[in-house]
Amino acid sequence: MTFSFFCTFATNKQQKMNIKQLYQIYQEHPVITTDSRNCPKGSIFIALKGASFNGNKFAAMALDKGCAFAIVDEKEFVPEGNDHFILVEDCLTTFKELAREHRRQFDIPVIGITGTNGKTTTKELVSAVLNECYTVMHTEGNFNNDVGVPKTLLRLNAEHEIAVVEMGASHPGDIEKLVNYVEPTCGMITNVGRAHLLGFGSFEGVKKTKGELYDFLGAHNGLVFLNESNDNLVDMVQQRDINRVITYGEDEEAQIRGEVISCSPFLKFSWQKLGDTHIYEVQTHLIGSYNIDNMLAAITIGLHFEVNPQKINHALENYIPSNNRSQLTITKSNKLIVDAYNANPSSIAAALQNFKVMDVSPKMAILGDMRELGNVSLEEHQKVVDMLKDCSIDQIWLVGEEFGKTDCNYKKFKNIDEVKAEIAYKKPEGYYILIKGSNSIRLFELPELL
Repeated sequence: MTFSFFCTFATNKQQKMNIKQLYQIYQEHPVITTDSRNCPKGSIFIALKGASFNGNKFAAMALDKGCAFAIVDEKEFVPEGNDHFILVEDCLTTFKELAREHRRQFDIPVIGITGTNGKTTTKELVSAVLNECYTVMHTEGNFNNDVGVPKTLLRLNAEHEIAVVEMGASHPGDIEKLVNYVEPTCGMITNVGRAHLLGFGSFEGVKKTKGELYDFLGAHNGLVFLNESNDNLVDMVQQRDINRVITYGEDEEAQIRGEVISCSPFLKFSWQKLGDTHIYEVQTHLIGSYNIDNMLAAITIGLHFEVNPQKINHALENYIPSNNRSQLTITKSNKLIVDAYNANPSSIAAALQNFKVMDVSPKMAILGDMRELGNVSLEEHQKVVDMLKDCSIDQIWLVGEEFGKTDCNYKKFKNIDEVKAEIAYKKPEGYYILIKGSNSIRLFELPELL
């Protein structure tokens, strides 16, 4: 694909330029900013747009603050005769094309990771394992969308030996767009679940979109790391022409097999390679038996890149989450299991199942709405409420309008402010408290109060 756009120079003549020519400019000014409040001297400002902002309006300001060039896509913001403006058809497309051109300068393994749940934790674990032997560039935080992925790719430099890139999706075709810029050489889907149904339209839409990673790897002779214990993923691979697969899971036939030993509260598990009698045990700092899949994925990828088992285990045992995912927080009053970054039916079901089997007491759950479920939202929230009846939880608080519509006798709160008021009135004490909900419900504000 050849991308072309117009560049306005001091002569005010419009001249076509392709992405390779723009990349030459980038090589001379190898810092990109999309924030006019942060303009390093000599950098390139790209005027992205959002629902409530237009970066074109801030291009001149970015130049005044030190940027060498400003890439814009609205001609009215290009002053006549100013050769520091580059006019393109679409700034976001240009940003992604520039990132892909940069990625193509590096002949290194690029691991693509997507999935409904666990992709960020898996990315962190994979990176920790590979860091035992390699210099790894990996996605920071959850920079996994149209803007975050190009930013990630542009962080590649000559020191990096492997890249681990997380890719998120909320609409059909999202992964196809991202893989065409990331161009992964291998990859994995953590799982597929009923999330973002408002955008995907159905669970089949989720599988089709996540499966676009498999489509790319199959078409480019890439390697798939497959959780053989996940029937949906196995079916998705079998439906495609994929020649290179390495399996992991809890099934006997998996090439890397694992088994949960305990989870009270931290996950401890064992693993071994198919045909090898040696069994390794790993004590983690992660809450939740469901994290064994993420651990096995990291082990499998580490072994493929010849990280020895001892170094793999060292990385996993020393990984401590700090992103509101599967995190234990001990306060003066309670022990909190914080998983407040995101929530959907499959992740809440896994969290509740794990909480149910934890041998601790007393238990309390604070659950927030699951967002973007469309016309099945009430049905899915009611399923969670029904599931709670069998979880042996001593106290349950439900937060949000969707849980408010369900048929149950649990304590309900319209929003986080009502929860805070309740805690101020009578704070729970002495509990193990599971905190889980979509990020927009803001349950992450509760740990400091509990």
